[in-house]
Amino acid sequence: MIKEFENHINKEFFFIKKAKLLIAISGGLDSVVLTHLCKQLELDMALAHCNFNLRGEESDADEAFVMQLAEDLDLELFVESFETENYAKAHKISTQMAARNLRYEWFDELVMLLDFDYLLTAHHADDNLETFLINLSRGTGLDGLTGIPEVNNNIVRPLLIFSRDTLEVYANEKQIAWREDSSNTTTKYLRNKLRHEVIPILKGINPQLLQNFEKSQNYLKDARSIIDDRIDDVSHQVIDDIDNDGIKLNIAAIQKLNNSNAYLYELLKDYGFTEWNDVYSLLEAQSGKLVVSKTHRLVKDRTHLLLNEIVDIENTNYNISENDKEIQTPFGTLFFDEADAIFGKRTNLLYIDRTKLKFPLTLRKWEKGDYFYPSGMTGKKKLSKYFKDEKFSLIDKENVWLLCSDGDIVWIINHRADNRFVTDKNTQDILKVEVK
Repeated sequence: MIKEFENHINKEFFFIKKAKLLIAISGGLDSVVLTHLCKQLELDMALAHCNFNLRGEESDADEAFVMQLAEDLDLELFVESFETENYAKAHKISTQMAARNLRYEWFDELVMLLDFDYLLTAHHADDNLETFLINLSRGTGLDGLTGIPEVNNNIVRPLLIFSRDTLEVYANEKQIAWREDSSNTTTKYLRNKLRHEVIPILKGINPQLLQNFEKSQNYLKDARSIIDDRIDDVSHQVIDDIDNDGIKLNIAAIQKLNNSNAYLYELLKDYGFTEWNDVYSLLEAQSGKLVVSKTHRLVKDRTHLLLNEIVDIENTNYNISENDKEIQTPFGTLFFDEADAIFGKRTNLLYIDRTKLKFPLTLRKWEKGDYFYPSGMTGKKKLSKYFKDEKFSLIDKENVWLLCSDGDIVWIINHRADNRFVTDKNTQDILKVEVK
């Protein structure tokens, strides 16, 4: 096996041969074999072991075993102990998910602080099959059926082509000891149920199951590649704009596509949405309807779907004294300066008559019932009417900030000034306000 492993590294993972590696090791068969194989190739590596304190003395025995293995192989070892059950309760997640989160957060920390190039994990072909069946049973999309990636950012999985049986044969031949996790024998968890009850039946029906499964996944990956190319092409047709506020998807262009829902799924699948029927219904919904995920929001706005990240901006008012020269805000820096004359007109720049202001000025979000006197016009206008006339989207309106003097609007930042405060031919004291 060592020769096959070396050839696999040379062909697919040559970049790790001169890299600084961190190996995630539990003490089980797969991670112990991976450690021995990498040691045989004289790779630059260290080990990282998590004690999740879920199995009492057995967890401590795993830790002791890994410590002895590191000493025998003369490898640097990092060990971390976690209160996994407390973490799971505090975050209201399963124990398995808690262990996963804790594990990878710590690995990321080690990689960053100690300048490791890659994290190696010991997932093998049987793990890949189990993950496929889990995702299949949950009704996942194509991405969930293409398997565990061999390389995912800085995580590398060099054992995915090997079966567990192959690893066990190698360990027995080389008299390599490993630890058995008693929790792997229970069928309480779906993965174990598949491992012990379903997959053995499938292998009994077809002894070439893993080999044929690998072929099928390669076909699925090829199909995924073709779809990705097509989505890249379609993106140019349906995405009208991308800026700091998000992405604008042209509804009419989407509806012209055959099976528009499938395209919409591919365009939005990376943004955490789960209620896909609600997403699809936005194409025919009234303006203002929206669907949210944990991280993003999708809003129907007349002719477009507006996708933006959910950012928790505290609704804070800012007070600005007469001596303030600059104010840091959620939308940028607001600069105040004296001006001798008016030069140019830009949406991010305003010249106002200082004598008409009452300090301190206030910077705040807009509220229902707000009104102003639009520059260049006579009379007052409600902001809600102004937004409608200017075709502000829901997101545009939420991003509006107002500069106010004694409760009166001076400037709808980056949009429109109020007539009552703009300069005129009699203005002697000019205040320049600029957003950068």
